[in-house]
Amino acid sequence: MSVVSRKEYIGVPRDRVENFNGNQLVYVGWDNHLLFASAFLLFVSPESTFRDLVKNNVVPLIAADPDAEKIDWDNVSWLKGNKPWAPAWDATLAENGVGHKSLVRFQTPSLNTICG
Repeated sequence: MSVVSRKEYIGVPRDRVENFNGNQLVYVGWDNHLLFASAFLLFVSPESTFRDLVKNNVVPLIAADPDAEKIDWDNVSWLKGNKPWAPAWDATLAENGVGHKSLVRFQTPSLNTICG
């Protein structure tokens, strides 16, 4: 069934970075850990260091997973978007190229208890 609009539709995106008062949205996901249905959506400052993002946001969120305590953060594989990436832990998110609505994923190949 076709739809006919009576006037031009003008969509106004509400999730533009300008609407977050200097902060941004960042998605962070833990690959192969199905205890979490999808990546977490975090509200953070682009001036936060990557280390702070992990320590203050990611670690508390994943604590419910039985593998969380076993993570060796120095040996985690990272992806930004879908490409392998090595974050600079003490650089800011902006310096790491993690922008508004970026997806950052991490992989822990030896820790996959939820997947079997």
